[in-house]
Order: sequence, then C-alpha cells, then structure tokens
Amino acid sequence: MNDVLMFHISSGSYRVLDIDYAYQALTLHDPHMSTCDAIVLGGRGNGFAVEPWRAPYMTPAPDNVFMLIGCSARSPLFQGFPGKHLPCRNVSGMGCEEYYGCPAWDMVGHKRLGSTFGSGPPECCALSFEAIRAINLSKLECEAYSSAYSLAPLRVDGPSGWSYGIRVKYSVQGHEEFCRACEATGGTCGYGTDGIRQLCMCGSSNSTSNCDSVKSSSSRRIYPLADTFAGLIMCLLAWMTTL
Repeated sequence: MNDVLMFHISSGSYRVLDIDYAYQALTLHDPHMSTCDAIVLGGRGNGFAVEPWRAPYMTPAPDNVFMLIGCSARSPLFQGFPGKHLPCRNVSGMGCEEYYGCPAWDMVGHKRLGSTFGSGPPECCALSFEAIRAINLSKLECEAYSSAYSLAPLRVDGPSGWSYGIRVKYSVQGHEEFCRACEATGGTCGYGTDGIRQLCMCGSSNSTSNCDSVKSSSSRRIYPLADTFAGLIMCLLAWMTTL
C-alpha cells in the first residue's frame, strides 16, 4: 500500500527516506522520533539496535547524533561516570545545547538542569552510536529521543535546519566473482528477500548465475522481480518490504 519502502530490524520498522548508493548509506524515519518541532514522550520511539550478526554490515554514520531525552538518574547512561564526566557530548557540531533552542521544548516545559548528578541528570544527552552501541529507550530509561545527521561539508545554522532521521552506513557482503560475472553479462548484482541468496538481475527476470543463463531455457532459473525487489537496493542482510 502507498508504495512505502520499509526497513525492518530488531528495534522496529522504519520508513526509508533515501538510499545513497555512492556513499552506501540509508536515511531512515521513525514516526515516534522527536524533531525540532515536536518532542514525542512516553518511550514510544524505536531508537536503533541491530542483531549482532548484522552489526558488522550496518551501523549509524559517525556524523549521526542521538539525543536522549528525559532519562532517569538510574539510566545506564549515567552509571560509572562520576561528577562532570558524563558521556554526553556534541557530534559533528550538533548537541543538546543547540537542540534546547527548538520550539518543541516550549511545548513540554523545558527546565534546564545541571550537567552533574548534584542537580539531577540533564534533560537531554547527546552522543554518537559508537558510544553506546544500541539506542533502546526502555533499557536506557529514557522518555524520548531525537536523531540528526550532518552531510559534510554542508553546515547549517541552528537545530531548525538540521536533517532529522537516522543515517545508516551499510557495507555489501557478497562474492566479488559472482558480481563481476553478473555485471559482465549486463546484469545488476543483488540479493533476494532473505538477504543471503545472491541473484543477478536481468531486466524483468533474475538468475542465480548471470544474464546469459536467462537466455538459455535449458539452464535458466528465473525468479519473479517482485520477489527480489529488496535485493536490488539493500545488500544489507536486512528485511525490506514495500507496503
């Protein structure tokens, strides 16, 4: 329905806003993620976490900042960081100090708390994905989160001009020899919907070897294009469907 491309992982389902083939990156949208215009409380956001076997092949980009909002003082975020040594910090020039300037904070009644435990945890804690390896609002005891990314060298002034979403870098896992043989016969190398089976996409038909085999009725094995649509764009070992 509605031709919306979705991306499904262990933390939830996301709408795919953009696929950047040149930089091997996806831009994902979580409908319950906070932005500069609205803060979505109640711990409803997906956050971002992948299964261990997928982690080597996809991870949020290093210039993607996650801003965790309304976290409990008991949150694992603040354990093991005495005094002023909290894990919160800016990422690619984006952080909570600027984010506090968004109109969304006026709606929730922003009260700027101190950065040390003496005056309570900060209302917002910005960090990179590498610093924590999983954004899970329940486990982190946080009420909400926002995510923004920078497309260097472009810089914008203020959080109202940030790009909100989760930018995920992916790497292609596959056999180079198979892809070279496929491309040499005019095909495009990809994967089936299971993220494992390699396919050579040859126009309206697909083959498990190369496009020459599609032309030979004695040796071809063709799969419907709709069954492998996700393989053309992902190569990420992830389930993607068109709803």
